[in-house]
Amino acid sequence: MQGRTWGLRLLLLLGLRLGSQEALPPPCGSQIYCHGELLRQVQMAKLYQDDKQFVDMPLSSAPDQVLRHFRELAQTHNLSIPRQELQMFVQEHFRAVGQELQPWTPEDWRDSPQFLQKILDPRLRAWAGQLHQLWKKLGKKVKPEVLSHPEQFSLIYSRHPFIVPGGRFVEFYYWYGHVPNGARVYYLQRSQPPLLTLMMDRYVAHTNDTTFLRDHIETLASELDFWTKNRSISVSSGGKSYILNHYEVPYGGPRPESYSKDAELAATLLEGNRDTLLAELKASAESGWDFSSRWLVGGPNPSSLSSIRTSKLVPVDLNAFLCQAEGLMSNFYSRLGNDSEAAKYRNLRAERMAALKDVLWDEDKGVWFDYDLENEKKNLEFYPSNFAPLWAGCFSDPDDVDKALKYLEDSRILTYQYGIPTSLQKTGQQWDFPNAWAPLQDLVIRGLAKSPSAKAQEVAFQLAQNWIRTNFDVYSKKSAMYEKYDISNGGQPGGGGEYEVQEGFGWTNGVALMLLDRYGDRLSSGAQTALLAPHCLAAALLLSLLPQ
Repeated sequence: MQGRTWGLRLLLLLGLRLGSQEALPPPCGSQIYCHGELLRQVQMAKLYQDDKQFVDMPLSSAPDQVLRHFRELAQTHNLSIPRQELQMFVQEHFRAVGQELQPWTPEDWRDSPQFLQKILDPRLRAWAGQLHQLWKKLGKKVKPEVLSHPEQFSLIYSRHPFIVPGGRFVEFYYWYGHVPNGARVYYLQRSQPPLLTLMMDRYVAHTNDTTFLRDHIETLASELDFWTKNRSISVSSGGKSYILNHYEVPYGGPRPESYSKDAELAATLLEGNRDTLLAELKASAESGWDFSSRWLVGGPNPSSLSSIRTSKLVPVDLNAFLCQAEGLMSNFYSRLGNDSEAAKYRNLRAERMAALKDVLWDEDKGVWFDYDLENEKKNLEFYPSNFAPLWAGCFSDPDDVDKALKYLEDSRILTYQYGIPTSLQKTGQQWDFPNAWAPLQDLVIRGLAKSPSAKAQEVAFQLAQNWIRTNFDVYSKKSAMYEKYDISNGGQPGGGGEYEVQEGFGWTNGVALMLLDRYGDRLSSGAQTALLAPHCLAAALLLSLLPQ
């Protein structure tokens, strides 16, 4: 198993680039979970409403036996198996999703953590207690059989327990510290926004565990090396060249977990354009924003997913995350007494700070924007990711906070009473209007809250109040937390995209509890009709500026 783990790491670190004349390789070698005729026939038959269900099902026997039986069945039907017989084949040779997992409760679990007592509103305090209990529902551990027979599972074995997001996402994701997109073999060739170094920072700040940091500092360096070697791009601005990063996944075929949708979309294009489309879809999945108008801008038909061009854009948030990671790595190495490595990462951060300012900052608008490599211009649309440098602390001019706040006001984002929209574009994609996502609320709220500006801090609180009320009101009606919310009509579970909105939900619960911890002495459950109107928010801002 140890050899397989190193093999997986090696696969991830292979540097392949889009634009190669050779056929792009599949996401992994499995002829069941990643590519091949069995996968194609099952997914295109649409046996399940969600393509992800099939590729998450464990095998009942060895892969070679399953493939042999499939080929025999295909031969009896002239290579095209009828849907009903295909369904019977899957029922015979595959097991139900989730059977390889067992429940797990953290060893240091406490039913009533101390922070709950900071929440003054009794309804919010009771709700926070219920959210806290959800961690036990989402806690999982992989059964030993996955270690003994890894070839029968798409799930990647981990000896450590973990928290799953919930709903269709029954594996751990990058959010909990793993470099590939998620713990499935079909995710191995794409990553997620690089936050591992930031996670280490929170852990060390909480535990002061320098030994753990020393033992794993090279793992953090390896991840940043991956982004440097495989996801870097040169951008020219003002006569200077800068190295920034973008998302790019140069691997072929449809995404196994969304096979039929990708295949049907690719079929609308000329054959020579299909591999590029499929790679761009994977790059969007790597970004976490799958899918959004953000990755369609500048294409031949910005309203169609077939125009997706994720790798052609330099994202603000990705580079802000890397900027913060480089600063943290400099601090880590200084703490460990390695001055040369500390200086290296300090210089890398300084170079990226200059690139953020010279390439992505827009002085007229007062905020940062994604940069279009092909069209050589910024994408001036609103996205919460435009505020990522504030969240990451990757800016040098204190006035940038006030300018960014003015941009927020000018974009009329403060008029949305139920949360910050993901964009102002209504495309039907899940990372667009009217959906709002918890991590993006956090980007803006914490970015503003870090500022010494009283006005920015008050706006941060009011945005937190809006989001908490939306989460609380929907939970009161549905007894569930969701991955995203529709903020267009009073706040409700979100929609759009490739699958039904999912319950759970890891990052929504985490952001809600973080905000309740931070603002528990001020937040109010209120009533749905009591959300602050824009004029009330303006009044609150004015009051916050008065002498105390």
